[in-house]
Amino acid sequence: MLVVMAGRPRSFDRDAALLAALEQFWRTGYEETSVAMLTSAMGVTPPSLYAAFGDKRRLFEEASAMYFERTCEAVDRAAELPTTHEAIAAILTDTAHAHTDPATPAGCLMLTEPRLEPQRKIIHRRLQDRLDQGVRDGDLPATTNTDHLASFLVAVMRGMSGCARDGGTAEDLVGIAETAMAALPAPAPARATGTPH
Repeated sequence: MLVVMAGRPRSFDRDAALLAALEQFWRTGYEETSVAMLTSAMGVTPPSLYAAFGDKRRLFEEASAMYFERTCEAVDRAAELPTTHEAIAAILTDTAHAHTDPATPAGCLMLTEPRLEPQRKIIHRRLQDRLDQGVRDGDLPATTNTDHLASFLVAVMRGMSGCARDGGTAEDLVGIAETAMAALPAPAPARATGTPH
């Protein structure tokens, strides 16, 4: 698709160039990624990069925002599952497969890039919201510290990302996910009903 901006047609597909930049940042991190590396990956000249995206920082912000939006969509889909344990299991299993997808760089940009701490805090908040719902629904005991549990889950996901970057397989990461699931509190015991005899 030809993207038109300011009345002048681009000589490249902006969306494709943005995806290429995202992959480069994902592979090498913000600090280690040079403008020369970006222009090579994107197939554009430096003037075209600056005209379309501004500078390296703004290009990273746009690319990481796109990545984060997709991550949130995946988390939100899993969070809609009926029980908390099903939702968290789906999030961790999806994470394991996403981190080891051969079509993309290993690991997770959001979980490993130091500049994206604010996005990690949002993921923490979304996980905690789902855990809070679990407490209200009786999936988790009322005494569950959902803040600490959400922090634990983010730490697990970051560890899975590191494992993938070190060459871990999907099976390795699924094993981590399954072990982490064992740390989730069991559902709250059902309340007795009826008149005692």
